[in-house]
Amino acid sequence: MIPYFALTTYSVLGFPFQVWGTMVALGFAVGTFVAWRRAKEKGLDPAQILDLAFWIFIGAFIGARLFEALFYDLGHYLQFPWEIIDPRKPGYSMFGGFIGAAIVFFWYCRRHALDWVAYADTLVWGLPWGCGIGRIGCFLIHDHPGTLTHSLLGVRYPDGSVRHDHGLYLSLIGFVTGLLFLFLNLKNRRPGFWFGSFMIIEGLSRFCLDFYRLADATYFGLTPTQYLAVPMILLGVFMIEWRHV
Repeated sequence: MIPYFALTTYSVLGFPFQVWGTMVALGFAVGTFVAWRRAKEKGLDPAQILDLAFWIFIGAFIGARLFEALFYDLGHYLQFPWEIIDPRKPGYSMFGGFIGAAIVFFWYCRRHALDWVAYADTLVWGLPWGCGIGRIGCFLIHDHPGTLTHSLLGVRYPDGSVRHDHGLYLSLIGFVTGLLFLFLNLKNRRPGFWFGSFMIIEGLSRFCLDFYRLADATYFGLTPTQYLAVPMILLGVFMIEWRHV
C-alpha cells in the first residue's frame, strides 16, 4: 500500500503557489518541448508547434471548465456562475480540455493550411509526458479518490481506508504511454498512427478507470468522460486502420 501524503500549496520568497497548478503548467511546458523537438526531427515547422501550443492552452482551459460546469457540477455553477471564469477555483475536466483543444487545433490548421494529421501526430508525442507530470499534481492533492481496493497501488487514506487514487494511475499511464511511444518509434509508422494510438490508450484507460471513481456524476450508469471515451477509441481505430484501407 502507498502511504497517504498531501501537498496542496508551497511558497517561494513568501509568495504562495498551488501545487496542482504548478504541475499542470510544468506538464504543459514539457509536453510542448517534446512536441517541438519532434517537429524538428520530422521536418515540420517548430514555430507552428509553439503557436499551436498557445492556442491549445486557451482552448483546453475553456473547454475543461465548461465541460466540468455543464456535466459534472451544474448545480454549483448555476448558484455561483462567476466561478466559471475564476482560474483560482478547482473544477476542470480533462476530456473537456481535449474538446476545446481539438476545436482550436482544427481551426488553426485550417487557417494556416497545415497537414493536420502530421501536426496531430507530432503534438500527441508530448501529451503522455504532459499528462504524466500534470497528474502528479492530482495525486498530491488527492482530488480523484476512488473506491476501496486491496491493490498494492492503493493509497491508505487518513481514515484508514485503502482506495484507488486516479491521479496516481493516470500519471503512471501517461509515463508508460510515453515510453511505449519511444519503443514503437523504432519502426516507421504510417501517418495518423501516433494520434490514433493515443486516442485508443486514453479512451480505454479512462473508460475503465471511471468505474472506480468515487462519487462522480453519472448518466445511465456512465460518467460523461466514459461517453466521450467510446468515440475517442473509435476515432483512434479509424486513424490507425480504416483510414489506410
